[in-house]
Amino acid sequence: MTGISADPKWATLDPAVHPTDPDEYLRVALEWHFGAETGSPFWLRRAEQLDFDPLHDVRTYEDLALFPNVVDELRHVAVEDLIPRGYGPNPPAPKVFETGGTTGAPKRVILMPDWIEAAVDRMLAGPVFAGREPANILVAAPTGPHKIGSQYDWVVARQNTVKFSIDIDPRWVKKLIGQGKDDEVKAYVEHVLDQIEHVLESQRVGMLVTTPPLLRACAGRPRLAELINSKIDVVFWGGAHMTVDERFQLAYEHFPNVTMISRYNSALILEGARERDGLSPDDDIIYDPRSPVVTFRVVDPRTRQPVAYGERGQVVMNHISKGMFLPNNLERDSAVRVPGRPGQIGDSVAGPKPVETFGGERVIEGIY
Repeated sequence: MTGISADPKWATLDPAVHPTDPDEYLRVALEWHFGAETGSPFWLRRAEQLDFDPLHDVRTYEDLALFPNVVDELRHVAVEDLIPRGYGPNPPAPKVFETGGTTGAPKRVILMPDWIEAAVDRMLAGPVFAGREPANILVAAPTGPHKIGSQYDWVVARQNTVKFSIDIDPRWVKKLIGQGKDDEVKAYVEHVLDQIEHVLESQRVGMLVTTPPLLRACAGRPRLAELINSKIDVVFWGGAHMTVDERFQLAYEHFPNVTMISRYNSALILEGARERDGLSPDDDIIYDPRSPVVTFRVVDPRTRQPVAYGERGQVVMNHISKGMFLPNNLERDSAVRVPGRPGQIGDSVAGPKPVETFGGERVIEGIY
């Protein structure tokens, strides 16, 4: 990258670098996002409405709670206004991804090319891919404006493998559920299962990316369960919650020949939190965020104060990177608060699941 962003001053914001000094990382990120020459039009405009000075009043990660939660504004802001000026007068085109639209119009975030390249490096070095032979991937999860499936285009390009996609519209399913049209939901799920089965019967596939509701549906169709057990090495699941009992049943009763791995993800944090190693099948999965780029707080939604460790609260997420700055976002998920790993900023989480209502709307999880 040429121009301002190539200045050594900003080297710590390189998405390929793991920040070793969280305080320095925070300081440089604030200078970047609120500097006149480097900040995005969105944040430079928004800063004029703040009742504090981000460059002087935000000293710690706890101070990120000073920021208003701006994610609802991402429903309407022009995505070009989210690109930091530090990328230069002719910045590279970002990828645009959206939330699921569970509670109203979807929110949009951008992933700059440098973030994508580094994110793929981290994926390929992580537990899903490291040490395994490259294999074709079947994405039985939303693609299009959703990140969960689209990101595997980048993976197969690196590995010189093939990605198969299933045509899924999760927003349509949520609309049907909201209208009480259960028979139509069941018919739609069967339509999706037909597509999954056809790909597995006709193609070489070693990895399946899907959601818990669809994986449960696969388990209920004997031929499809047989195909998954005989062909698939890894099932990577996410996009909806799964209980401990469901996970145990799927892993040990329905798909005993398959390794099951998950991440706790949100479009608004741009990168998922990994499963913590060393847990038993009877434990809730603990998810550790990539601190200090992504940090969590688990709070009482009424007071915004942290709940005690081991108690359930609502998840507040912060994303701080070169390409995006999204602090103090009260997510639509609750989770159990867990101490972070040594040196981690903020909390880890266990047992995430949607809250019942969010922003005055009933939360419908659907198939994603």
